[in-house]
Amino acid sequence: MNRKWKILVIMVALIAPSTLTIASWQNNTANYHRTGNGTASEITEQKAITIAQQHFKGRVLAINQINHTYRIKILSDQGIVHTVLINAQDGSVISTQ
Repeated sequence: MNRKWKILVIMVALIAPSTLTIASWQNNTANYHRTGNGTASEITEQKAITIAQQHFKGRVLAINQINHTYRIKILSDQGIVHTVLINAQDGSVISTQ
């Protein structure tokens, strides 16, 4: 029984560092993708909403980000739904509808 415990302790000692390395790698990979693939930083959702509301006043119904574009839907006081596309990298307006 004593020998089995020694083997178990050795195995845990060998496996633990690799487990921590994998966890660290996964965390770094998630941060890499979250920040725009490690290149230029992107504007926040709140900044995109502010830019969109400069074009159409109203309540934000939805905001989605696909690739480097924010798609924001705004309901105006007149009941019209407007869609604004904003470049997530520089905040420029791509289109309004």
